[in-house]
Amino acid sequence: MRIVSLLPVGHVNRTLLEPLAEGLTQHLRVACSIQPEGMEAEFALNPLRRQYHSTEILKRILPGAAQGSLKVLGVTEMDLYIPVLTFVFGEAQVSDGGAVVSAHRLRQEFYGLPADPDLLRDRLLKEALHELGHTFGLRHCVDYTCVMSSSNGVERIDLKRAEFCPHCAHLMPTDEP
Repeated sequence: MRIVSLLPVGHVNRTLLEPLAEGLTQHLRVACSIQPEGMEAEFALNPLRRQYHSTEILKRILPGAAQGSLKVLGVTEMDLYIPVLTFVFGEAQVSDGGAVVSAHRLRQEFYGLPADPDLLRDRLLKEALHELGHTFGLRHCVDYTCVMSSSNGVERIDLKRAEFCPHCAHLMPTDEP
């Protein structure tokens, strides 16, 4: 059985994790589990930026995976970055088993707007599907409505569907590797 394991990175509210697990199960047709023990990420903090280096977190994601996990998705509420970008919504190891996503900049409150829990859950699911798509070997898609299209702002995430376009869906594996 294909299992995607969700690994909380830092403190993550279960009201984010449980709907995400349900959404991933539905969209990827895999079992999804939430690991009871999370991972602290202070080792990845850049105090000057007040952000967490996502690549450093990724390096430690797979060793923290539950036994039998096909893929591991780190989920955090911390602000992530890579050195060449101001921020990232997530990062993945292409064609490998690990990815990380952040809810930090997916929240309406980050932009000075009223909280919208449904929109947050929708955005987080899309970004999780996107990063997990990379772990299955998918690249960015030119179809702006495909979940694999690149997003450099929440406006682009909102234009996407929480689905792979026919081309990307065809490239997704249907059986265990």
